[in-house]
Amino acid sequence: MSILITQFFNGLSLGSVMLLIALGLAITFGLMGVINMAHGELIMVGAYMTYVIQQMFAKYLPSSIDYYYFLAIPVAFFVSAFIGWVLEKWLIQYLYHRPLDSLLATWGVSLILQQMARSIFGAPNVAVLSPSWLEGGVNFAGIVFPYKRLFILLFVLVCMLILYFYLNKTPAGRRMRAVTLNRDMASCLGISSRKVDAYAFAIGSGFAGLAGCALTLLGPIGPTIGTYYIVDAFMVVILGGVGKLIGTIFGAFGIGLVSTLTEYSTSTTMAKVVIFAMIIAFLQWKPSGLVSVKTRSLD
Repeated sequence: MSILITQFFNGLSLGSVMLLIALGLAITFGLMGVINMAHGELIMVGAYMTYVIQQMFAKYLPSSIDYYYFLAIPVAFFVSAFIGWVLEKWLIQYLYHRPLDSLLATWGVSLILQQMARSIFGAPNVAVLSPSWLEGGVNFAGIVFPYKRLFILLFVLVCMLILYFYLNKTPAGRRMRAVTLNRDMASCLGISSRKVDAYAFAIGSGFAGLAGCALTLLGPIGPTIGTYYIVDAFMVVILGGVGKLIGTIFGAFGIGLVSTLTEYSTSTTMAKVVIFAMIIAFLQWKPSGLVSVKTRSLD
């Protein structure tokens, strides 16, 4: 029983990481119809920003190094968001609703960003030391729940609450939802879809940076860290339903739980096969995903 509880907790932890990674894709893909293959490299940017902040604290503020993570979180978000804004301004805006062209273009951008990371930080992976207050775990009924994974769960929950508040309680967020549902009607009502697209892509990129910041707590980072997660992130978005954040949440935790529970009885490779087969079968039954966008348009 304790093993099943541990696997269930690991599934929640994996699902939370996948959710944080997929949030940015859900925003950009649902709003613009852009397949952003450079999303993984924006995760890498957030991870390396965390590494840079840690090194700066180790050199200039060694007595306060346990608190570097509180500065690394906003730095990872804003640096990734700025890179995403530049990418949208100079490339993505010309590729809206051209998924194949956007796939090829952003794949080229991902290779450029990877090579830049190798030139600056080197090809080998680097380790980011976790703050001492995240070492250890909670022992409950003979089961140890690591502080790192509990922190990631809390971190993702806070990010979701902030995003929910932004989308539902602020004028900018409501404009983003309006453009997602009906771009032409929103434009007729005076909403600048061009500005909404730029801000949305920046926010999605910022969430990718936060995902990279969280991944530094789980292991070493390198120039190719984003490539390990980009396919899973697209699976989460497609399974949840394009443009629906609630579907993304269900998709992320569903895949995380099924993956870890399947690994318990088989292997990691077999778990991947099972996940792919289940998603393919589900999409044959419901192509729009778990949660579909309701519209009055006649197709």
